[in-house]
Amino acid sequence: MSATVEGDRLDLFVAGIVYLDIIFTGLPELPAPGTEVWTHGMGSSPGGIANLAVAASRLGVRTGLSSPMSSDAYGEFCWQILSREENVDLSASRRFDDWHSPVTVSLAYERDRSMITHGHPAPATVDGLVGELPAARSAYVSLEREPVPWVRRAQRAGTLVFADAGWDATGSWSAEALSVLDHCHAFLPNAVEAMRYTHTGSPDAALRALAERVPVAVVTCGPAGALALDGRTGEEASVPGIPVEALDPTGAGDVFGAGFVTGTLAGWPLGDRLAFANLVAALSVQHFGGSLSAPGWGDIADWWRTTRTRATRGHAEAEVARRYAFLDEVIPTGQIRQVRRATATIARLSDAR
Repeated sequence: MSATVEGDRLDLFVAGIVYLDIIFTGLPELPAPGTEVWTHGMGSSPGGIANLAVAASRLGVRTGLSSPMSSDAYGEFCWQILSREENVDLSASRRFDDWHSPVTVSLAYERDRSMITHGHPAPATVDGLVGELPAARSAYVSLEREPVPWVRRAQRAGTLVFADAGWDATGSWSAEALSVLDHCHAFLPNAVEAMRYTHTGSPDAALRALAERVPVAVVTCGPAGALALDGRTGEEASVPGIPVEALDPTGAGDVFGAGFVTGTLAGWPLGDRLAFANLVAALSVQHFGGSLSAPGWGDIADWWRTTRTRATRGHAEAEVARRYAFLDEVIPTGQIRQVRRATATIARLSDAR
């Protein structure tokens, strides 16, 4: 089964489960037992692996997705957004009539979130769906307790494999889960995950431990920024966080990963890749809705124009402008399409033009 675009290989191939995300934000408080809380903010969007796929596609990365998806109304909503509006190639995905879409309800509150998920085991494994591996310059995978056979095949085919970590609900944080890194180009966990897996006490110590396992190690530190180390060349980079008003952090890690993949495929220096990933993740938390909070190039261009204007007003803005000066060379010229944002309804039509 091929997921190539118009006969050419993909820039990025991802595989995983697509959820329907329903997000409530602007909560004055979390509901206590027996109470009801009203809020003004709600959005619906494809979630799970769709967060990464949409974020990458919006940055011009030709992205293919392999996922089992239901033919129910939720699945149809997600399928149409991904394939028709976000230009994600779904030819390696499959629809199922006798299975309903998994659903996650996210409550965004005080710069963090709580989630409730409902679903049943998928009718097909992701590795089974992949079949013949699509030709792709890069691929992205999340660490699993079970082996992911297609990752080894991707590496052997010359694909750069990027990996991140999910939360280990068992609490074991076993080093065996890191065995997939033997076939990966880069690993991008958050600071808590990195320290738990490496049994270290700081993000920097975790970074250096991970750099012994994978060519490029990255540790994200939320609002504090991110660290990276290329163990092959010894190149290091560190970027501070970008102050923004955070509405919903859902999917920010996936948006960061998409930004880092974009810079890697474009051949940017490590520092620019890290800064760009940090920027797009920061822009994403200003909207709610996981995948549909991901910025497009128009959002990035708007931020850059504002930042350059403010750079003459203070030292902090000037430092930011110097760090992101490379954007002058990478932001596409010409008209940039508007991107869709999450809305309360399961909308049949997009608000993007």
